[in-house]
Amino acid sequence: MTIICFTLTWGMIFTGLWAFAYYWKTGFMLIKQLHQVPCHNCKYFVNSRYLKCTVNPQIACSELAIDCHDYQAQLSK
Repeated sequence: MTIICFTLTWGMIFTGLWAFAYYWKTGFMLIKQLHQVPCHNCKYFVNSRYLKCTVNPQIACSELAIDCHDYQAQLSK
């Protein structure tokens, strides 16, 4: 009985640590990919609650905007 409890306990600990590491890695890769979105540096980005981009509002601030063909860098003031 003691061996079974010992094995089940360590099995649950190992499974929990594996799940934590898996979701940590997955979340880190998603954040890394979303940091490639160039919308905030584009001159067409207006950061309005209702209209994020004047040219492509349907893809603004999403993964689809990573290779936006209408992107133009914002000129510094």
